[in-house]
Order: sequence, then C-alpha cells, then structure tokens
Amino acid sequence: MKILHIFKHEPDDEVKKLSAGISEGEEVSEFGLYEGNIDYGSLIDLIFEHDKVITWW
Repeated sequence: MKILHIFKHEPDDEVKKLSAGISEGEEVSEFGLYEGNIDYGSLIDLIFEHDKVITWW
C-alpha cells in the first residue's frame, strides 16, 4: 500500500514516531505544506497516486 503524509507544519519528534508507526512496512511519501512555494498540481497528482492519504494539521 502506498501512503502519502501531508504535513501542515514541520513534524516534531512525536508526529514523526506516529507517522512511522502508521506506515511501517508500506511505501511512504511525504509532502510539506510548510515548505514555501507549493506546487498544488504535484500535490493533487500525489494524492491520486497513493492508496491512503493522511493529513497532519
């Protein structure tokens, strides 16, 4: 299963542990909305390429 994590803010250690636990053994991608110039077209493509999308607000 392909999992995409979308982060609104840079993840702290606790969020990193939680996301790693949820994703254990799966193919994982991450997208940071906090990183500045956001390519929303790429984000939409990533959402449709993955089986599960988890947002971290």
